[in-house]
Amino acid sequence: MKENKSLEYIKQVLQHQPSDWLGLTTHRLDVYNEEFAKTEFLEKFEHLYTSNNFKREALAELPTAYDYIRLGHPLSCILEWGIAQQLGIAANHVIAFQSQTVPVLAVLRTNLLKGKNTRIVHQGNLPDFFDADKIREVYGYHFELQQVGSTSDMDAFDGTTILLSPKEKMGVSHLENNIDFYVNLYGHLGSILIANGKKTSGYISDIQHVRRRETVAMTPSNSLLALESFVQDAPLDLTEPDIENDKTSVLNSINEITGSPIQPYVGSSGLSIQYAIMMGLIDSALEQHPGKPIKFVVPPNCYGGTNDQARRVAACLDHVEIVDLPVDGDNDMVKSVDRVLDQIAQQDAVPLIIAEIPTNPRVEVPVLEDLRNALSRKRTTPNGTTAIDPVFILDQTFCPNYLFLGDGKILSEVRTISYASGSKFPSGGRCTAGYCVGNGKTQDLMDKVALHLELCDNEATAQQYEILAQQLPSMNERIQLAYENTRDFVDFIQQELPEAKINFVSEELAQEGFTPSVFSMDLPTKGSTPEERETYKRALNLKLIHLMIDEIPLESKFCVSYGQLKGCYWTVPATSTQGTTKEGDKDYIVRASLSPDLDLERHKEVFREFVKEIK
Repeated sequence: MKENKSLEYIKQVLQHQPSDWLGLTTHRLDVYNEEFAKTEFLEKFEHLYTSNNFKREALAELPTAYDYIRLGHPLSCILEWGIAQQLGIAANHVIAFQSQTVPVLAVLRTNLLKGKNTRIVHQGNLPDFFDADKIREVYGYHFELQQVGSTSDMDAFDGTTILLSPKEKMGVSHLENNIDFYVNLYGHLGSILIANGKKTSGYISDIQHVRRRETVAMTPSNSLLALESFVQDAPLDLTEPDIENDKTSVLNSINEITGSPIQPYVGSSGLSIQYAIMMGLIDSALEQHPGKPIKFVVPPNCYGGTNDQARRVAACLDHVEIVDLPVDGDNDMVKSVDRVLDQIAQQDAVPLIIAEIPTNPRVEVPVLEDLRNALSRKRTTPNGTTAIDPVFILDQTFCPNYLFLGDGKILSEVRTISYASGSKFPSGGRCTAGYCVGNGKTQDLMDKVALHLELCDNEATAQQYEILAQQLPSMNERIQLAYENTRDFVDFIQQELPEAKINFVSEELAQEGFTPSVFSMDLPTKGSTPEERETYKRALNLKLIHLMIDEIPLESKFCVSYGQLKGCYWTVPATSTQGTTKEGDKDYIVRASLSPDLDLERHKEVFREFVKEIK
């Protein structure tokens, strides 16, 4: 009875769902409570369910489920809740993935760190992309494989049992005690992981974190298809969509934009593509430099996802280590790169450098000729052999239009792989996909990236390719218009509040082609101690942001993203994108990102009001 009631309620919800549920990629942070991000949406949703309230206005007022759509969103949460209602289990024991591989990797990762045995039981053949040997050799995971005709054929096992099985319908009719995790596979729609029993409760947070960092939740459009099938108890249409035309268009656009001569690859998010890069480069290093340690060099204050993912990979592999690369503020990226590469050469290790240009959040650009020279300089190991040359993994999300890679360009002779989050300028904020591309010296490395993107089942979806095919052709034009708005606003702020320290590219850098539309600023503060000054500054940050949102609600938004089609986004990076970096490395400053389309004069008026209030 309870199951029927929940199904009927979901039917009504789907008929009255707010349009944002399907189209938004970055949630409103004004209704987002980070401390309760994974629970508050469903708690309030259940209140509506209890009162049978499915009005669109009520659904639209539900709190944000996650700060990014790739982590989870209303439709994926409701799908998970509905399946849990069907089974009579806690909603957080059902986790929807866009990938069919990563839920299995999530359990394997936890068991590796716990020292527990894992058995993967499968009915029928394993998916073609599930490369057991690579998962053991490159990811370091240990497991047994067992093919069975029926779950009743399974032997007793001292450890965790995962049942991997293709399905045509959402959910399962019942749970069996001898199976700890069900991973139901739904082709291009993704997968559903079901954690069975109290013994799996300790895994939930870890699995959610893998979904946060190494893949994405089942996308809104695919979650909607899954929900419609679920409430009708009907088989899903799992026919692979035809993506050839859109994919060809996207790959051609990326080659044209970046000047790269080799094939790009597109993942379900920026972090999905970064994960393929990391694991692909580890795979290559194991083959080309067996027995040598691998060093991922990462700025300690860079985007939290990059930082966290790199450290998570290193935590699983004894031969992989993280080396800090100070790049912002009083530190110089070129000097740091030079020093760190000298140190790694002395260890005869494999250097893999991840860096953002411009840096985030201080929007700094190194002297590129000096950076190229530091990366290219020949070094020797203690025994006199030539040190392994670095691979430079360049996050150019802030300036995806800058030509680093093509023939004759600044990094064309350094092994460089560039990547960008497609949720920013490439799609104008309309999807979460990310892409990567290499220069002519990285073909063998890019082949490895492609292998691991496929292994993790993290390629972009058909809808993501469709959106990128629509948006990429206009990207460079949008970047230029957004930069012009940002330069105008920055100049205005400097005139109105000269005491503020603004972090933005110089006119000279803009002439060279660095035209971001994001800036950050240290607002003027006061107090007799450093603590008082910091407290006052943080309060002032929020005062400015809330004033902008309150006065310009249709354009100004509390949001961590960038490269949007319209309006202006405001955030404090230390509370969102830098959320997993060490506290001492966080920057509590205001960051704003402007679009090509906004009422700039109105934003100036409101900022002028802010200046009057604080003086």
